[in-house]
Amino acid sequence: MREHTEVIRPPRALWVTFELGRPFGAPGDPALQRRVLSAALALLEAPSGPVLADYPETIAEPDLTGWACPVNFAAAPAASDDRASILLREIGALAPWYDRAATRSGRTTVGVSGLAIPEAARFLVGHLDADAPPAAPAGVARADAIKRACEDLKAYYIEALGAQPGGAGSVHQQAEWLWGETALGRLLLDLYPILTASADPAVQWVGIRLLVPATQIHRVTGPIHPRSR
Repeated sequence: MREHTEVIRPPRALWVTFELGRPFGAPGDPALQRRVLSAALALLEAPSGPVLADYPETIAEPDLTGWACPVNFAAAPAASDDRASILLREIGALAPWYDRAATRSGRTTVGVSGLAIPEAARFLVGHLDADAPPAAPAGVARADAIKRACEDLKAYYIEALGAQPGGAGSVHQQAEWLWGETALGRLLLDLYPILTASADPAVQWVGIRLLVPATQIHRVTGPIHPRSR
């Protein structure tokens, strides 16, 4: 991950925007993989380091035909609905699928925040009000609480998705669904400019580095912090 590379500062590093776990791009494309490898090896020619270079090429979007999430969130919310109500209703619709996933696998990655999922949702929604954000849980720094609530909610959605007919699809399909079709995705995108402008450096770092992945940053409306690219 880019933020880890910036801290570790290896002598040479090439940053790519491909899906996590695919540093050489899509499988079955040896020409692309050769170009990525050549770009990485070319960094050895730099006279000194550390060097962190951006690979300029992106790969075509995969064909998503034939895959869809059975839970449909497309219905427009009523004008009177607040953000918390919309998100909580969505969480409720996913609850049977999440329960099925947890029962089937006998485990879950949800729980790092120590909050129930509805509580985690309300906590994040409360940060839409930058002037009066909700208090973090006792003994937990605000930045850590935000990060953990985000992790729990994302895990809840993806685990629920995996229990539905047809499975979770590819990593790209999961991301397109989460960031393009859910109230959670819209909330996190709306929180981005608020958190990245925070006076708390730790909260700002969470907004810049952990809230919205680089592959989805194009969905943010408004200025993009340069360190998010």
